[in-house]
Amino acid sequence: MNNLPGLLNHAQDTKLPRVKFLLVDDLDENLLALSALLQRDDVELLQARSGFEALEHLLLHDVALAFIDVQMPDMDGFELAELIRGSERTRHVPLIFVTAGARDERRLFKGYETGAVDFLYKPIEPHILRNKAEVFFQLYRQKQQLALELRERTETLRLNEMFVAMLGHDLRNPLGVILTGAALIQRSQRDDLAQKATGQILSSGKRMSRLIDDMLDLARARLGGGIAVLPTEVRLDDVVQRVVGECQTVFPQCLIDIDVAGDPAGNWDGERLAQVAANLIGNAARHGEPGGQVRVCIDGTRPEQVNLSVANAGIIPAQLLPNIFDPFRSGGDNKRLAGQVNGLGLGLYIVHQIVAAHRGKISVQSSPETNTVFTVCMPRDASSRAGND
Repeated sequence: MNNLPGLLNHAQDTKLPRVKFLLVDDLDENLLALSALLQRDDVELLQARSGFEALEHLLLHDVALAFIDVQMPDMDGFELAELIRGSERTRHVPLIFVTAGARDERRLFKGYETGAVDFLYKPIEPHILRNKAEVFFQLYRQKQQLALELRERTETLRLNEMFVAMLGHDLRNPLGVILTGAALIQRSQRDDLAQKATGQILSSGKRMSRLIDDMLDLARARLGGGIAVLPTEVRLDDVVQRVVGECQTVFPQCLIDIDVAGDPAGNWDGERLAQVAANLIGNAARHGEPGGQVRVCIDGTRPEQVNLSVANAGIIPAQLLPNIFDPFRSGGDNKRLAGQVNGLGLGLYIVHQIVAAHRGKISVQSSPETNTVFTVCMPRDASSRAGND
């Protein structure tokens, strides 16, 4: 607890609510004596003269600690403790039993069985009482402060992601103007230097556009609870054929084979599935063996789902596999991971989110025996999910 004083000072700076402490005793003189010992500015004392009154306080207040007298009429301390432990709201409240009775091992064990953290006998030494209470006050303050910091950081993260979303949206307009202008110049100028320059502008601009799309998808996934999809009747083989044609242009040295079995049709978002296929096939072509083969298989033989697998001869290091779908992966070998070379490391994260939006699953296997295989399994109808996004 060496960091508790700093946390408590920060808690006072942020004006956390006072710690609430419950005293339960059927005798007014005992409540008065305990209150006098424990009274302080940053602690609010709640007094209850019966078990029923104590339960009412616990329904209304979050307390850091409860001192409970064992010997009370109607409901004794043990019965009260059992009720407190039986409620989800109050089961974690620390309980300290106080009794004027003789020391009895059976009562002591019963107290601990009902959830007590300590058992004190009257007359109570004031110094011991204050120290025990102070420990739980500090623990509660630490819990309050951690909860406050979590709320603050969550809000900061939300604002950052909103900023990213707005920035990505605002960048699209000027980038669109740049791309349009470069395309016009390329069509109107026959000079080799102009053609080369405009070609570089268009290539870089399209890459920037993909990065902006990734940023917006990340913000949608974080802020909106997932990427929205608009399912329509789609043939997965048509989507994949279009993507393969584009990838073959970028990687002419790579042989990309497509194998289709069964019915490849389903109710999906075709554009989003094109993103999935483009990322997986593009990565396989980019990171596989030079001049190697990429195998794309569509398995529609099952009536309830369709599977898409993309395989190449590359190997992903075993230590990277557990976090391969995480955004902004870090590490020395990440430059070899799919999506890292030409992006922000968001490619596979966005693929994972798109598949999840279709109520599907994506997995990866990579070893010298299996090579690298990404497999997407999707139900044929994703429309039921679309209404929830």
